[in-house]
Amino acid sequence: MELSLHRLRMLRELHRRGTVTAAAAALHYTASAVSQQLAQLERDVGAKLFERLGRRVQLTELGTLLTEHAEEILGSVERATLALEEAQEARTVRLTAGVWASVASGLLPTALTALAGEHPGIEVRTRELAPEDTAEAVRDGSLDLSFVIDYSDAPTPWDSGLERAVVAVERLHAAVPRGAVPSGSASLDDLAEHPWILAGAKSHFGRAMRTACRRHGFAPKINHEVEEQSTAMAMVGAGLGVTLVSDLGLRLLRPPGIDVVTLTTPLLRTVSIAYRRTAFRRPALHLVIDAVRASAAELGLGTEPALP
Repeated sequence: MELSLHRLRMLRELHRRGTVTAAAAALHYTASAVSQQLAQLERDVGAKLFERLGRRVQLTELGTLLTEHAEEILGSVERATLALEEAQEARTVRLTAGVWASVASGLLPTALTALAGEHPGIEVRTRELAPEDTAEAVRDGSLDLSFVIDYSDAPTPWDSGLERAVVAVERLHAAVPRGAVPSGSASLDDLAEHPWILAGAKSHFGRAMRTACRRHGFAPKINHEVEEQSTAMAMVGAGLGVTLVSDLGLRLLRPPGIDVVTLTTPLLRTVSIAYRRTAFRRPALHLVIDAVRASAAELGLGTEPALP
């Protein structure tokens, strides 16, 4: 019997998430592809590993037994990889990072260019995810590291199996239609009567900004819900409302017709790199972190975390 590591990862995700659809989403495959691979795993083993109960899937006794061993096997593979890197003082390695738009455009180009010049054997591949999904992908093993955010008003629930290294602390600014705030600075409550453009309440950014507004005594009147900061700024430029944007978000293409207003009571967000605790000794990981911190420092972003 030969067991595929690839299929064991799928079995582990199925056990964790309960449905093929959820497992496929976590692994970035189609549900049909995961179903086919799990069916092949059953053929490899020669036994039934799971049963369908409506939309959910329940592991059989043998499926549960194999999942327990899959955890050990996949953990051993990760430890073996780490041991080889340490023994060879490895600088030739491929890492996959979870990113989102403002990090990918604002921090990574400088960081990865510098890293390639100093350590050409380190290859960093990226995968764009919603910020609230990146840490879980690291925990599940589909990413080696990811960028995560904590807002001063809404810290991220943290997984005890992960570590994080702060790489930048950003301020949030108000983006308003040109001339709407002549003084160039304002408190959040000064903007209470304006229509707002914000991300949805299910996103970390959307929740954090609503919390900040409530702390300043008002609930924002949200006329437009959009997830991307660049889209929100385009709508601000058209005079449709006001929004909040981070330092890195301001490095995205800024349309005409916008004034960036300083908030008199600072709102901060901390950008960190999350990684599994078992990967702490990986030299390549820390070289990536150092390169990103250097890129952030060039932009004037410090590393004092905005955590409560």
